[in-house]
Amino acid sequence: MNFEFNNKIWFWKGPAPWFFVTVPAEPSRDLKDISELVTYGWGVIPVHVRIGNTEWETSLFPKDDRYLVPIKASIRKAENLEEGDNVTVRLEVRL
Repeated sequence: MNFEFNNKIWFWKGPAPWFFVTVPAEPSRDLKDISELVTYGWGVIPVHVRIGNTEWETSLFPKDDRYLVPIKASIRKAENLEEGDNVTVRLEVRL
């Protein structure tokens, strides 16, 4: 199952600071529908992600009826990304 969307990178200033892109409402609903088939606990969903020319494996985190794509430093550096940048995210969920 594949998804593609655009959204902004944002910074979470919690006890473990991190950058994320929020999956929009419609794809989040679709992901929720399949979550029981693919989650390995706590509602997280393993995915293959692509932003620009960079691809990696990570897990989506559920939050407030949406999912969050974590964007680690090496990805931001490779694609020259900063907080507030609008990015195209491609997700692949392997069923």
